[in-house]
Amino acid sequence: MITADLSGKVALVTGGASGIGLATVERLAQNGAKVAINDLGGNPRLEQEAARLRSGGFNVQVFPGDMSKPDEVGAMIQQAVRHFGRLDFLVNNAATPGTKSQIPPSDFERQDEAFWAKLLSVNQIGPYRCIKAAAPHLRQAKGAVVNVASTAGLGYGGSSSVYAATKAALILLTKEWAHGLGPDVRVNAIAPHVVEGSGWECRFDPAALAETVAKLPLRRAGRPEDYAEVIFYLLAGAGYITGQTIVVDGGGAR
Repeated sequence: MITADLSGKVALVTGGASGIGLATVERLAQNGAKVAINDLGGNPRLEQEAARLRSGGFNVQVFPGDMSKPDEVGAMIQQAVRHFGRLDFLVNNAATPGTKSQIPPSDFERQDEAFWAKLLSVNQIGPYRCIKAAAPHLRQAKGAVVNVASTAGLGYGGSSSVYAATKAALILLTKEWAHGLGPDVRVNAIAPHVVEGSGWECRFDPAALAETVAKLPLRRAGRPEDYAEVIFYLLAGAGYITGQTIVVDGGGAR
């Protein structure tokens, strides 16, 4: 497990109440960072997990906000900066599949314009809203951004074609934002594959998932902590890496 002294650093993690987001919050806090945890207002896990971490001596605070609402995103980031006094790291993790069951590419009825609008607003425009509001603070701190994309955006399949399209766009935007914020801020992404214990609302066929995992060289699904470790590396180290998407997939099924 890699470590770094992040004392004095401040991170904001969206979608930080569960899964990869929560594992990232914990990893950053364990290494001395102060962490602003974002998730949807009204999510009971947000306060519960923050209270658990504070009881362990970690400096975390909650900042609710809906990625689909521009005013909430801007206010959330400004409140976090006012509270902690700076912002060094941004992890754009919040996303939604918009469905509780996998939608095949041929099902255009379920992937209607309302479905497109919802996923675009949260998964694609949401990270833009965050990075736009955070950019001045990240520039000042000479900070770093990690976007949580998906192997769905690389053609591995996913909860829907629309979801895959939003993640493909985020991979492209990672390169664009690396140019837009360089040389002051590094911007990278990870592309997770199967996530065990993520709390993800979309349910995949268990047999198909088991078959996929069996074909991976590492023979297991990724855990949130596996993905958080790569996010941590891209934030705390990796000083000459920007504009890149690191695929974290256990070696890839074939």
